[in-house]
Order: sequence, then structure tokens, then C-alpha cells
Amino acid sequence: MIFKKRTFHGIEPERSTGDHPAELERRVAHGLAVTPGLDAADVTVVCKGNTIVLAGHVATTAEIARAEEAARLTEGVAEVVNRIEAAEIR
Repeated sequence: MIFKKRTFHGIEPERSTGDHPAELERRVAHGLAVTPGLDAADVTVVCKGNTIVLAGHVATTAEIARAEEAARLTEGVAEVVNRIEAAEIR
């Protein structure tokens, strides 16, 4: 199978990440998904401006810290509000 490069009238389309809140949520959620030692399946990510609100449940308190750090390291995030709860302290 041969794949051709995507073009519009012979010109490659310009790609931008955009400033939409959904794009920032997507980038943070992806960062959580690929963070080693973190099962973020039950974590929700909500963007309010450039503030990220994390909520949900993880297994350990160490995972809470990993999730917050991963969100904080995402480009475009100014503040992280961490409302994640750990199963070990419930």
C-alpha cells in the first residue's frame, strides 16, 4: 500500500496546535496516559483558561504526585488544581 502526502492543491496544509481549551485538555490527558507509574484511566482533565483541574481516583498517593507533575509540565498550563484521591487513603 502506498500513502501519499496530504496536500490541498499541491500545498501541504498548515498545522497548528491552537489555543482551544479542548486542545490543552487533550495534551494534558495524553501526558497522563504516557507517564510511567501512573494509571490515569479514572482521572478526568478539565481546562478553565490555562488552569487544569484534575479529578478522579488512582491507587496510591505517589500516583497523585506523578499526575500533578505531568500536568504541570505540559506546555500552556499555568496552574494545576489537583482533586485526585488515592485508594490507599480512602
